[in-house]
Amino acid sequence: MYQRFYGLRELPFELTPNPKFLFLTPRHREALSNLHYGVCSAKPLTVMVGEAGTGKTTLLRAVLESEPCRHVRWVCLNNPVLTREDFVKTLAARFELSAQAAESKATFLEDLERVLRERRSRGEVTALVVDEAQSLSKDLLEEIRLLANIETSEEKLLLLILAGQPEFAERLNDPGLRQLKQRVALRCEIAPFELPETGAYIASRVKTAGGDSSRLFTREAVMAIHEYSRGIPRTINVICDNALLSGFALGRQPVDRHIVMDVIGDFDLRRNEAGDRQTAEGADADARDPEPSEASPDADDGQTSSRPSFQQTTRPRRFAFFGARS
Repeated sequence: MYQRFYGLRELPFELTPNPKFLFLTPRHREALSNLHYGVCSAKPLTVMVGEAGTGKTTLLRAVLESEPCRHVRWVCLNNPVLTREDFVKTLAARFELSAQAAESKATFLEDLERVLRERRSRGEVTALVVDEAQSLSKDLLEEIRLLANIETSEEKLLLLILAGQPEFAERLNDPGLRQLKQRVALRCEIAPFELPETGAYIASRVKTAGGDSSRLFTREAVMAIHEYSRGIPRTINVICDNALLSGFALGRQPVDRHIVMDVIGDFDLRRNEAGDRQTAEGADADARDPEPSEASPDADDGQTSSRPSFQQTTRPRRFAFFGARS
């Protein structure tokens, strides 16, 4: 849509987890190395933890498509909100087991072990990857633990990779899941970007799409994108894509802070900032209240925020070029 205007070959900020646009911070690189090592060394269970939108699925795709993992047969489960019966049926279909395996758990386990042994005899490794693992029920976590028991006297026949949000790590501390936690051989964590990483991430995606980031975004625009996205790659993509669309509608290049702030307002990304300010003001009011309060004395330092106020502009809306009225 706006590629020609900015000199791009393709859209640089799509939300699909495309490994071509993979950008590695030190934490992401460490996580990627752990995933590769876990697969190549046949570790029974690898756990990856990260906030929503920090790139877990992209890293998994990068591992699945990497050269060192060409010998691996992958089964991916991206929507683990299933009953036990549906879980067995789904895996039976994706492991290409018999029709009877989908109807009987005993048959499923028997067929699965046979298939895994046959594949291993051919030098193939089989891995089950579960994304959004924080959504797994306790019953399914127990089923996954039992799958980790499929082994020979020398090695595991099914490798498991579980990727989820931070609450998944908290769930593993449940005493009822201690047997599953004990099987975790590798654990890695990815974090949101720092400001320099946000700038490098934007530049990397634009370059991959055939453009020059210095001609697309001003320095102040990048700083605003980082501040209001809080370094979350998915949110960075949303802001950048819509900011470029706005710049195209205005015929303006590069995108400046005013355009970015308008996008942030449209997506209500300033709400977190307002919530933080209200929390601080409430804590300050509690501190002045004669009644006892548990609020931290550091909740408000009395300083005025240095963030510039949001200035309304008279520019047209992002979709004005479709003929819609602004």
